[in-house]
Amino acid sequence: MQGLNTTVGLDLLLTLLLVSVRAVAFLVIAPPFASRAVNGRVKAMLALALALPLAGDPRLRAQVPAAEPAALATAVVQQVLVGAALGFFCALVFAAVQSAGDLIDLFGGFQLASAYDPLSQNQTAIFGKLYNWTATALLVLSGGHLVVLKGFLRTYEVLPLDAGVSVRVLADVLTTGLAELMLSALQIAAPLVAVLFVADIGLGLLSRIAPALNVFAMSFPLKILITLTLGGFALSVLPRVVGDSAGTMAETVVRLAGGGA
Repeated sequence: MQGLNTTVGLDLLLTLLLVSVRAVAFLVIAPPFASRAVNGRVKAMLALALALPLAGDPRLRAQVPAAEPAALATAVVQQVLVGAALGFFCALVFAAVQSAGDLIDLFGGFQLASAYDPLSQNQTAIFGKLYNWTATALLVLSGGHLVVLKGFLRTYEVLPLDAGVSVRVLADVLTTGLAELMLSALQIAAPLVAVLFVADIGLGLLSRIAPALNVFAMSFPLKILITLTLGGFALSVLPRVVGDSAGTMAETVVRLAGGGA
């Protein structure tokens, strides 16, 4: 039986390489794919699955550099930076949910019980972990991760393979993103934080009225009780927040790519 001879163009292989590099750099940083619970092989296979349909696009194949070591190395580094920048800003948007949990931990007294989280590789307290895991589960169950991937795939249309992200656009989106991160975290945690703040004021007044009482010893169990009792109300807004965050992440990556084109 005579074997089949298959010829693959060099421009197709180079396009597949550059598209895959940008996708891998994005998936390593962007949520929910950045979690260590997602195996590295799964990320690599997902990046290849995203790159294969795009590699045959004539517009992308026309953007690849010449097959020279210096030009290819520069293009690969450029795509790594582009993918990492896009993934970082997605992570910045999603970090608002865990920041809200960290605020509740701080005001509720749970920050003292922080422990090492092997998935995020940092010290997080109870509500920070709970909010992060809940938001990740909601993002996957609601199909928000598909919205994020759809926004990422659009970057190949607006940002050529031979172009990088503008530093001015990066600075603008970073400034706006940090402001929105703090605002979103405060909006999520504000009701519970306000109740805990009022409780602190009440305990302070009680210490002035009855100095003999050990208000400091009373404050921790009282604030923990309030946090556990009212924590469900703050969790009830997470589905809407996660849905909005998925749309914001998709818009952010397209905005970054469009500004860098």
